Amino acid sequence: MPLQGNALLALITCLTATGFLLIGYDNGVFGGVINGTGFQKTFSNPSPGLLGTIVAIYEIGCFAGSIMTAFIGDRLGRRKTILLGAVIMLAGAGFQAGVSSAGAMIAARIVAGIGMGAINSTCPILMAEVSPKASRGRYVAAQLSTLNLGIFLAYWVGYGFTNYVTGSIQWRIPVVLQSVFIIVIIVLCLAIPESPRWDLSHGNNERALETLALLNARPSTDSLVLEQYQAIDEAVQLERSVGAGTWAGFFSWKDDELKSKRRLFIACFLQAAQQLGGINGIIYYAGTLLKTTGLNDHNASLVSGILFTWFFIASFIPWFLIDRVGRRPLLLVCISLMSCTFAAQAGLIWKVETTGSKAAGAAATAVLFLYMGLFTTGFQAVVWVYPSEILPLQMRSKGSSISTAANWICNFAIVEMTPSAVANIGYKFYIIFAILNALWVPVIYFLCPETVGLALEEVDFLFASSRIRKADLPKDDLNYLELDNGVLHDFKLDTAVDEV
Repeated sequence: MPLQGNALLALITCLTATGFLLIGYDNGVFGGVINGTGFQKTFSNPSPGLLGTIVAIYEIGCFAGSIMTAFIGDRLGRRKTILLGAVIMLAGAGFQAGVSSAGAMIAARIVAGIGMGAINSTCPILMAEVSPKASRGRYVAAQLSTLNLGIFLAYWVGYGFTNYVTGSIQWRIPVVLQSVFIIVIIVLCLAIPESPRWDLSHGNNERALETLALLNARPSTDSLVLEQYQAIDEAVQLERSVGAGTWAGFFSWKDDELKSKRRLFIACFLQAAQQLGGINGIIYYAGTLLKTTGLNDHNASLVSGILFTWFFIASFIPWFLIDRVGRRPLLLVCISLMSCTFAAQAGLIWKVETTGSKAAGAAATAVLFLYMGLFTTGFQAVVWVYPSEILPLQMRSKGSSISTAANWICNFAIVEMTPSAVANIGYKFYIIFAILNALWVPVIYFLCPETVGLALEEVDFLFASSRIRKADLPKDDLNYLELDNGVLHDFKLDTAVDEV
């Protein structure tokens, strides 16, 4: 018999969690080995500019993979898109581990990035589409804990190999180890069903009903399963009736009555803002940044590992907050404090640069720990669940891919410029991110409504025109649909369900 209920949900969670683990490991692995003698010797002591390109070009591949997924992801489905990305990435991992020149490494990282773009665009959608609405945020937060676990593993593996192994295997083995996670993804993709929401939107009605029954561990004739099926089907019909999610609508000047383009803009803004806030400058170059606090190479590498151990531990905080406090409060509070930490960091690094103060260096190191805790509690936790929640079903694959592409291209810009910026402008590097994070707060306050506790089909009505709110729902089904300070209060549909 096929897996049902919590067992099936656990299997899907393992798949998406391994996808996020791979994201974290691949993001962190080069930060742990680029300063090692093995890597430096293999690539003839690359300049900061070339080093930045070798590391950052991966993001260009991820950007390309995300754009590719915008065109093919909705045709293939969630499961096959992740599978395709894993196969491409497996080839890229072997390619990276075998090269010995900068040009070949750049090409290999682009290939791996294309695969990652497909995985990264699709895993959050799959998880959002099968998770219970009351705990959807927690499920995605769990994925982010595995992402941070990947970064943690990458740094400690890099630390061990760069300090206790010599030669090119110092970096080749850490790079090829990602293949273990990729193979797990491939195996799990072959074992899970397709998302019932994708099936319903593509006419696979019987398979969608069967999957809903499996997820609930109930017969397909059960009233709860039929209510879920009906709610998703009604959302599909409504979105089609207003033209939501079509390429024609995407390129038109006028938005549809479900505000699909506005919702896509919010998704793209949050993904871009996360990267332009500076996080991957720290993740990729933690060792480099820690050396500016006065640490030597070995201690900087050791503290990097401790920093990302803390990053992993702190990622459990949003498990208990995101579905209780809500998405908006976590974003607004944590990003405000992140801006303050960058401002403090600029002052402390200025003190180190001008006086060599060890106390200022120690404080600057502590501030990095504070920043990483704030980031994973607020921005990191929300940015991967919120876009998948607010995008309409007909646009979910395209929109998630485009917003993820925005994340990766901004990631590229930050990772490319960080080595040169740290070398040339010193403490002013942190002032840039203090200002940018402060700018995100009012945008989020005015543009991002609360989605906590809503079924994905209910989110349409956060953005729907008044005509749809009043005319397209039976009067008895609609209690109220009023937004107050970004929160939809007392929203209820009789067809809404407690699960999935």
